[in-house]
Amino acid sequence: MTRQIWDISPAIHPAAPVFPGDTPYSQEWVARIGPGCPVNVSAIHLSPHVGAHADAPLHYDPQGAAIGSVDLDAFLGPCRVIHAIGCGPLIEWRHIEHAIDVDLPARVLVRTYDQAPTGWDAELAAYAPDTVQKLADLGVRLIGIDTASIDPATSKSLDSHMVIRRRGLRVLENLVLDAVSEGDYELIALPLKLTEADASPVRAILRSLL
Repeated sequence: MTRQIWDISPAIHPAAPVFPGDTPYSQEWVARIGPGCPVNVSAIHLSPHVGAHADAPLHYDPQGAAIGSVDLDAFLGPCRVIHAIGCGPLIEWRHIEHAIDVDLPARVLVRTYDQAPTGWDAELAAYAPDTVQKLADLGVRLIGIDTASIDPATSKSLDSHMVIRRRGLRVLENLVLDAVSEGDYELIALPLKLTEADASPVRAILRSLL
């Protein structure tokens, strides 16, 4: 039986939105196919938070692990997609409890957009810290969201990031869940083994369960 795949990663290109002040994607060619050169080779420059990405503990903890040191188990396995469309600015427990049961997988992705924006969204929806805490209490090891951050864009205290720091959760941000119905899937979203980085781009996909 062929398993359906949903690509939940946004395209990365020079116009891809980035957090204000962050480094956008750029690319240059350092070699081009031609006389004496058999290949094209490029150099790229970007923040590791461009597009779908996994935050490392180093992003929100000065003594935290870089993304290349983070165990991969949380980024691979059964997950549940829950819709909380238009429920911002904070996704509270009441917005997702309709999809919580005793069979909740260890990975939860929340869809907040009916259709993902093409530019920066200063009013992005984020997780309420209490929601993250309750998910952790139920054994969730990874949370994801279709916005640029699990905290409000203007937050300086990063309350939800502090919860995942204390509870040892992993996080995926900037997912595209427009075509994904509520339900259970297999998540595959492995970060690169970047030994000093505070995050890593991922090619995040969902697969239908067997």
